[in-house]
Amino acid sequence: MASAIKRLVPLFDRILVQKADAVTKTASGIVIPEKAAAKVLRGTVVAVGPGARNQAGDHIAPQIKIGDEVLLPEYGGTKVTLAEDKELHLYKESDILAKVDS
Repeated sequence: MASAIKRLVPLFDRILVQKADAVTKTASGIVIPEKAAAKVLRGTVVAVGPGARNQAGDHIAPQIKIGDEVLLPEYGGTKVTLAEDKELHLYKESDILAKVDS
């Protein structure tokens, strides 16, 4: 999978994110059905594009780096399926809601 991700380079200000796994069990051990599970709105940045350009042609570097944990919008992004059926999502940097500092 790592080699497949390295071959996929996002353009401009695009960010490739792997969403976190959905919670399927509560702390007390109760299994949550797939239909009742909440949407996953967190993810880890896997690849980052080189950045965008403004109207003057100046390069604007992205503020998000590989390995950052981010909050994602409920809707949006483009689903990308790579080898081993891993599902990744491609977002514009402006679509990312927040970066989570730990």
